[in-house]
Amino acid sequence: MTLFHFGNCFSLAYFPYFITYKCSGLSEYNAFWRCVQAGATYLFVQLCKMLFLATFFPTWEGGAGVYDFVGEFMKATVDMADLLGLHLVMSRNAGKGEYKIMVAAMGWATAELIMSRCIPLWVGARGIEFDWKYIQMSFDSNISLFCCFILYLNFFFFFFLMFTRYDLPKSFRLPVTILLGLCVYKGFLMELFVHVFLLGSWTALLVKAVLTGAISLCSLFLFVTLVHSN
Repeated sequence: MTLFHFGNCFSLAYFPYFITYKCSGLSEYNAFWRCVQAGATYLFVQLCKMLFLATFFPTWEGGAGVYDFVGEFMKATVDMADLLGLHLVMSRNAGKGEYKIMVAAMGWATAELIMSRCIPLWVGARGIEFDWKYIQMSFDSNISLFCCFILYLNFFFFFFLMFTRYDLPKSFRLPVTILLGLCVYKGFLMELFVHVFLLGSWTALLVKAVLTGAISLCSLFLFVTLVHSN
């Protein structure tokens, strides 16, 4: 039974990435190695972030159950280094904007999936006792895939359109900036929300999915509006 449980968790976590790669047309453009390069950039950025956090942000020594708001906010701000990695990946990929977004997001999300969930699933889901947290981890990996596409889409809006196209309406700048900020600080906001309202694991996962869906719809609406306006 543990093998079947591991197979279910593995399929639920990894197959959506494979289906996205095949159905998005990336396989037809031979974009595999470009996705690998994006994943390598993800590893380099995460290593730099880990070194920076270990050097300048000591471990929280407050009381049990006390949320370090300032410390967690500053740690979340370090995630803005991901934007530098995104800029590096997208600037090195030639092609249309949609192609850049798909390649960069696919490579980035897959690298995050392998590094953060492969070992826990392999070690934990094959354990003797059944635990729902591995099913939740698999669902969370699918949400992370959407998060990467949203982040790249808003990053494409913010940098590649705002600063390179002079016909971009000024009314787009504030919404895109807000959406990009939500993408960067979404993890911090979720932790704060869970701590304040004492949410359970399934409820927190549902809230994260709803928040991701709302940001996705807003980003898609801006993208479609911009395309039709031109």
